[in-house]
Amino acid sequence: MKPPHTMNSTPAPLLTLYYDGGCPVCTREIGFYQRRHGAEHIRWVNLTGCEEHELGTDLSFDSAYARLHARWPDGRLVSGARALTAQWQTLPAFRLAGRAAALPGVVHMLEWSYRGFLKARRLWRRDAACPVPGSTTKN
Repeated sequence: MKPPHTMNSTPAPLLTLYYDGGCPVCTREIGFYQRRHGAEHIRWVNLTGCEEHELGTDLSFDSAYARLHARWPDGRLVSGARALTAQWQTLPAFRLAGRAAALPGVVHMLEWSYRGFLKARRLWRRDAACPVPGSTTKN
């Protein structure tokens, strides 16, 4: 039996991931990861339904909508390919890929690919498939 002080305690998330729940492509991808073993260790923050205080003082809604962001428990905020890598490192099935992706040359190549995705996403936004509330940030 667990000691009384831990009976109702939930483990702290290993990572907080901020994603655009208003984007069908982003939502589909995040849904894939949310169904994986270990997803309970990630705090999934859907930007379309969160309050500003949930972002912290160093992340604005415009920045959060512009790129994928993740926050480690120590408060470090990462974005883009580094946020995706952090997510992979947290999920057991992707841990090896996360370690490989974190290597200096690899993470830079992933960032280059991620920026290509962002350019395509801007086109979707223009077609109103991915509306970004109040966004004035260019990526």
